Amino acid sequence: MKFKNIFFIYLIIGLFFSQQLAQSQNLKDKNVLIVWGGWEGHNPELFSNMIESWLIDNSAIVEVSNDLNVYSDYNYLKMFDLIVQSVTMSELKKEQEKNLLKAIRSGVGFAGAHGGIIDSFRENTNYQFMTGGQWVEHPGGMTDFKVDIVKNQFTQGIDDFEIYSEQYYIHVDPNIEILAKTTFNGKTYPWIENVVMPVAWKKKYGSGKVFVITIGHDPNEFKKYENGWKLLKRGLIWASSK
Repeated sequence: MKFKNIFFIYLIIGLFFSQQLAQSQNLKDKNVLIVWGGWEGHNPELFSNMIESWLIDNSAIVEVSNDLNVYSDYNYLKMFDLIVQSVTMSELKKEQEKNLLKAIRSGVGFAGAHGGIIDSFRENTNYQFMTGGQWVEHPGGMTDFKVDIVKNQFTQGIDDFEIYSEQYYIHVDPNIEILAKTTFNGKTYPWIENVVMPVAWKKKYGSGKVFVITIGHDPNEFKKYENGWKLLKRGLIWASSK
């Protein structure tokens, strides 16, 4: 019995380190641009710092910008495998939008969380067409709700979880692959009771891969809720791959 226990301990340790190694290899030497800014209520700098630290730990090459002017240079954007954005609201100039979307269509990945990706640039409908969703309401504000994981190869090893955050009600493109979802209870608005809404999805935009997760009103949620963090990390790795 003692030897069996030791064997299982070593097996678990081995699986953990093999997953870490695979993750590191998936991101090794990937060029990633993090762009943050906009409304400070979502603490975009903290989100940027968290993602930057994790990417560097996994051997990615990271550049960070607090200026949307980086979207003005198409050739610069084309250098990256992935752009991670955390910019709530704000304004995107037409030329910036044109270059960003062109870069993604050409194969640059794009990913982010919460309002930093789907409450960005409210006047830019072409941007919203790219992301596949747009925030319109968070009934009840900060609230407890359940995230149900859609079971498939992408989400293998990620479990359903309860979270305290903003439960985003969004207008969504049917051309997305849903990875996680939530169900509204109707306490705030009775007419949305039992409405099922995506929480995370992936999609293609031209040759580019786009990943969105709607939790993360406070970036520290990704430290507190392990399965949410797993889902975000997996989405970033997927979006960075060719």
